[in-house]
Amino acid sequence: MTRAAFDEVIHAPNRLQICSMLAAVDAMEFPVVREALDVSDSVLSKHVTVLQAAQYASITKVRRRTWLALTAQGRQALAGHVAELRRIVERAEDGR
Repeated sequence: MTRAAFDEVIHAPNRLQICSMLAAVDAMEFPVVREALDVSDSVLSKHVTVLQAAQYASITKVRRRTWLALTAQGRQALAGHVAELRRIVERAEDGR
């Protein structure tokens, strides 16, 4: 079972979107992620570097293509972060 836990690394909006996109696939090409987020190469690179430093994402270069993937640790962290966000939202909804 995934432990609900807020994750500062994932929480930044672009990083949360990156993790969510990568969670749905085995790997995704860098330009596809960049276009989906509508950011520059440098902005995406900075966010991916943060995720990679936390061991949440991996980068693989095959010929001239760069592939991004969520690691097992990244998938677990994302699941915990999403669970915590859900818990927070449910608490807010219960207070109505």
